Amino acid sequence: MSLGLNITRWLAAVFALLIALTAYRFLLLDMELAYPGMLAHLAERRTVLMAHIVAAPLALAIGVFQLWPSLRARRPALHRAMGRIYVLAVLVAALAGLVIGYTAPGGAVAQAGFVVLALLWLCTTGLALWHIRSRRIAAHRRWMVRSYALTFAAVTLRLQLPFFEMVAGMDYELASNWVAWSAWLPNLIFAEWWLGERRAKTSA
Repeated sequence: MSLGLNITRWLAAVFALLIALTAYRFLLLDMELAYPGMLAHLAERRTVLMAHIVAAPLALAIGVFQLWPSLRARRPALHRAMGRIYVLAVLVAALAGLVIGYTAPGGAVAQAGFVVLALLWLCTTGLALWHIRSRRIAAHRRWMVRSYALTFAAVTLRLQLPFFEMVAGMDYELASNWVAWSAWLPNLIFAEWWLGERRAKTSA
């Protein structure tokens, strides 16, 4: 593995784990204090928001280890067990995300972005599960890369928001029209490029 790819993988893991941990700040704070930007959702659909907040960070944290080759090789049973938890977490988080996204405060553009993200998240994860149950391991791994690229939107969204809000001077509603798409589209494009590079090296 090249040094650059190794560093990138470690940085992605650190960011994913940090974001996953900070998402559980509601355990120390009241929900209203922990998520002041989500007060409308808290008032109208608290249970759905709670399901998303609990499940999505779990998928984010577990996915880091699922994509690590050494864990798959040395602890296959653990890999399978964590994979089941990951799929369940994505199922809960994505279904909740559909409801939340449908009423996102940014309007139709933001709502469409978040809904498409949730649908693709369900589809890529479902295909990964279908392939592993059919014992198509290579295809399973490719779809898991795509699934986790969408899971990683939790990180890219939080990295982008300060730029839109503090540098571009947008409020959250306006910024959400951008991040609803830019949080996951580049991730998916990068995942496809990386998978293409791997296929090219394998066939060379």
